[in-house]
Amino acid sequence: MDVIESTAPDADASDAPRGGSHLARNIAIVVGIVLIAFIALLATRKSAGDRQPEAKILGSAVPVVQGTTLSGEQYNIDDHRGSWIVVNFFASWCTPCKVEQPELVKFANEHKGAGDVKIVSVVFQPDDEAQVRDFMTSTGATWPVIGGDTGSISLSFGVTAVPETYLVTPDGEVVTKYEAGLTAASLDAQIARYSGVAQGGASSGTTP
Repeated sequence: MDVIESTAPDADASDAPRGGSHLARNIAIVVGIVLIAFIALLATRKSAGDRQPEAKILGSAVPVVQGTTLSGEQYNIDDHRGSWIVVNFFASWCTPCKVEQPELVKFANEHKGAGDVKIVSVVFQPDDEAQVRDFMTSTGATWPVIGGDTGSISLSFGVTAVPETYLVTPDGEVVTKYEAGLTAASLDAQIARYSGVAQGGASSGTTP
């Protein structure tokens, strides 16, 4: 009689529940940790309205923005120091640009009397000049639009798709970046947020 063969299965059977129990407990611990981390992430993340896309340019001096506008005039962003400046990259064929354009027009009209804010749009290539003119006219936009070869301007801001819009302080610092979803209210909120710092003469150096 082979005693070893008859007793070995019983020993394995007695060990199985203990091994399964340990495995189940380890799985439960891992699942619990993942669940806690997920809950913490949801609790600390900002709402869609509060989030702003990250950009290396934030907190830096505004790059060179100059060129010939659609009206044939020369534009240089340095000539507008002392005012808040909104630099908007767009294209006439861009659907999100068409959606947010009325908000830019609303914002421009609200600040027209005070004259504290300037807007400049930069055409994102490729685009057709006639279509750009129609786009601006049909929306009631009257601010300068830089056309022609704007590739170097887009590159200096790191723009790879449109719309993208940047808010520049009166001191010439880029403090906010918007992608699709810009509103007049959100621009006003950012100006209110940074105006105290700008007036105090200190650089914010922070990403919204």
